[in-house]
Amino acid sequence: MSSPASRPVPPAAASLLNLRGAVDLSALKQRQAPPAGAGNPSVPGDAGATNGTASETAAAGAAPLRVNVTEGNFQELVELSAQVPVVFALWAAYSPESASMVDSLEQVINGYGGRLVLAAADIAAFPQLAQAFQVQAVPTAVAVVKGQPVPLFQGGADDAQIRPLLDELLKVAAANGVTGSLGGGAPADAEPAPLPPLHQAAFDAIEAGDYEAAAVAYRQALLEMPADSEAKAGLAQVELMARLQPLSAQETEGLRTLAANEPDNLDAQLGVADLDVAGGHVEDALNRVVSFIGRNFGPERETARVRLLELFDVVGTHDDRVAKARQALARVLF
Repeated sequence: MSSPASRPVPPAAASLLNLRGAVDLSALKQRQAPPAGAGNPSVPGDAGATNGTASETAAAGAAPLRVNVTEGNFQELVELSAQVPVVFALWAAYSPESASMVDSLEQVINGYGGRLVLAAADIAAFPQLAQAFQVQAVPTAVAVVKGQPVPLFQGGADDAQIRPLLDELLKVAAANGVTGSLGGGAPADAEPAPLPPLHQAAFDAIEAGDYEAAAVAYRQALLEMPADSEAKAGLAQVELMARLQPLSAQETEGLRTLAANEPDNLDAQLGVADLDVAGGHVEDALNRVVSFIGRNFGPERETARVRLLELFDVVGTHDDRVAKARQALARVLF
């Protein structure tokens, strides 16, 4: 049941989109489809929904683009997120806000001209999905772009609250090369503006897995426009990805062991903080670095402080967890 205090919030994980491991969907993707003839669950406000795939819906010219999620079509929906963002609306019959949330999402998504797909999922019929997305309350909306989850909001939300989140989601998707359209929806109000050349170069490099080239493009963008907050956040993100890319599972485990045994080992503490941010354990990561700063002085303290500011950019400077970490940092510094 959703918390009365649950309100729509900006997609806090948007800047983590290219980072691996935020939520592991692989187990669900590998699940077998239900037996032939098994029915799909009904969805609140089910008019216009399809029990087929999103691609079939678009091909038939159906509107709105809404699919009921089952174990059988989940994998295709995750794969589809490489073309267009897929917004998963996780609902339950016992939640009075579920029907209105799904209906509101459906109406808004239908206005984006097929650039978004709504996937409505009854967590009672598909509980593994709620577990995979780490859902703590219903209704909850989580987008998936390129197989990576982007939390949107919990609880009820109206059109005016949903639309800015979806606009931001499309920007994030475009930044990651996801700019497709399936058709079948109402015409979109406007096409997204083209990216600045250096930003486009950075995103192309990210697509190719060349994080160093992406970093070079972002640094050049900052030289030309030091106040470019998107380039600053992008640089912090690709530098984080570059640090994580070469780590094997064995090295990751060894790093965590080292950090546990040596709390004042700067490299180990920063390395585990990177892993935790990438894994969605943002508070753990930020608290780890703040605690290190509080225990240490000299050059290592400054190195940790600079890295913490970079992690703030990765997570998002308006994120509540960043605000709390800033307060904690001020306490240990002053």
